[in-house]
Amino acid sequence: MNKSIMFLALAVSLPVMADDAGLLREKLDAIAGLKADFQQQVTDINGKLIQQGSGELALAQPNQFYWHLQQPDESVIVADGKDVWIYNPFAEEVSVLALENAIAASPMTLLVRRDEASWARYNITLDKECFQIAPKTEEAGVQQVSVCFKDDTLTRLALKDTQGNLSQFNLSEQQPLTDSDKRLFQFEVPEGVSIDDQRPGQEG
Repeated sequence: MNKSIMFLALAVSLPVMADDAGLLREKLDAIAGLKADFQQQVTDINGKLIQQGSGELALAQPNQFYWHLQQPDESVIVADGKDVWIYNPFAEEVSVLALENAIAASPMTLLVRRDEASWARYNITLDKECFQIAPKTEEAGVQQVSVCFKDDTLTRLALKDTQGNLSQFNLSEQQPLTDSDKRLFQFEVPEGVSIDDQRPGQEG
């Protein structure tokens, strides 16, 4: 599930798609930083509910992402602008990956990335209030990500994986980031937690 969330946390082939991609970029550019609560619901390919949860997320430019699933099983993902930290409190383990390796093929990276190379990996179309983002390759393990707005407010994220499972995240209490919120993008390894360092040139 953690990998899927990263696909949630960055040019298109047809002119109409290019217009939709540009509109999405405009909406995201208007969000310098965001913090919100979320309610999670996961259903399988048949629509059967398999998990519910809740937590908090935050986004900031560039390349900063915070995801804290508080229930039912706590997990934390932090992208600090350079590396991605994936923390499992129950297992007392944190994995650290280079940002580019962790989310190179992730539709969610578009929320916090502005470079053309990242956007060129996806086809983007607008369907009513939701932008549908689909990777051009199958490397991501994700079929599609939906990013939904009400006017200029980000309201919902949804992710459909290659197995047909659908993860939906309804946002509430959306607020601009404050200076004190910047701490969310700084991960400190808790005492006694083992580190699996998967960055190039590092040994875990």
